[in-house]
Amino acid sequence: MPANKSMTEASVLVPVYRGSSGELRLILIRRSDNGVHGGHLAFPGGKRDAGDRSMLDTALREAREEIGIPEDRIEILAELPPTETRTTGFRVHAFLGRVIQPVAWKRNEREIAQIMDLSVTELVDGEVLDEDVGLSGDASAPRRTPYYRVGDDQLWGLSFRILHGVIPRLLAGEWKV
Repeated sequence: MPANKSMTEASVLVPVYRGSSGELRLILIRRSDNGVHGGHLAFPGGKRDAGDRSMLDTALREAREEIGIPEDRIEILAELPPTETRTTGFRVHAFLGRVIQPVAWKRNEREIAQIMDLSVTELVDGEVLDEDVGLSGDASAPRRTPYYRVGDDQLWGLSFRILHGVIPRLLAGEWKV
């Protein structure tokens, strides 16, 4: 990314909660096929709107619009360091949020193809961290791209980098989920 190119500000919510048997769970989405990130696994989120008072407001608004989580059902546990995409020009502010159950997910059918409710333990068990050459789509600079395998899919890029830093801290009990 050239240093003189301005970044587009965006926010995501990293939604986590404890399942009925106490297991740590994570919500991901698969974006619909339209847009620059079409078809990718991601966290609910998007660009800052003019009416958003803060980057947290952006994350909460996007989570409500995309997967139907009301703001009063989210307890923000941490603001994570902003992370920049490597190819698409976004600076993403991530917020770890505990989803207060029960919540009925309500998918925005235009933007979201699927809501995925995953066990964090299953995601990290059995060395599911893997690497793929060329996943980043940058043929001019091929590199090994780490990802988590999620069924037949791959969680990579910025979402992987955010989650890769958060999972060990979640499993260590740093935040009360």
